[in-house]
Amino acid sequence: MFFYIIGNGTIGLEIVEDLPDVDVVICPYGGGGLISGVSSAVKSLRTNAKVYACEVETAAPLKLSLDFGKPSTFNYIASFVDGMGGKSVLDSMWPLVSNLVDDSLVVTLQEVADSVKLLAERNRVVAEGAGAATVAAALSEKFSDRLSGNIVCVISGGNIDTNKLIQALEGKIPQ
Repeated sequence: MFFYIIGNGTIGLEIVEDLPDVDVVICPYGGGGLISGVSSAVKSLRTNAKVYACEVETAAPLKLSLDFGKPSTFNYIASFVDGMGGKSVLDSMWPLVSNLVDDSLVVTLQEVADSVKLLAERNRVVAEGAGAATVAAALSEKFSDRLSGNIVCVISGGNIDTNKLIQALEGKIPQ
């Protein structure tokens, strides 16, 4: 698992290389490997940068765990955002994510669906729910007090079912 984290660190290196004055990075949270690698690199090069996890309301174990200060069990509900979250933070990942992640930004299914649509229509990017969730967080008014300056959204994954993509493009929450 730790080889994946090291590999994911190259994403953080590329972020800082391309945007040396990055202030905020928003990264999807699935199992913790992606954000641990990205955050390790970003925070070692930009000590003042904030790295936020992003989770969906139906699968937000990291937010719950950060709030309680220990790995906690979340009442997970399956959704079209299937590359994100789960029932709990892995015990092996807790020491890393609890030290490397500034907080978790939790978005709604509708916000994610809207971001899938926005990315497809405006940027010609087909993103799965987990990747589009970071854009949802960046655009959400509820996080405006924490998100300012140069913001990077890690959009990981384009594995969205065609029918679910069509539903999002129609303005619906994919089922």
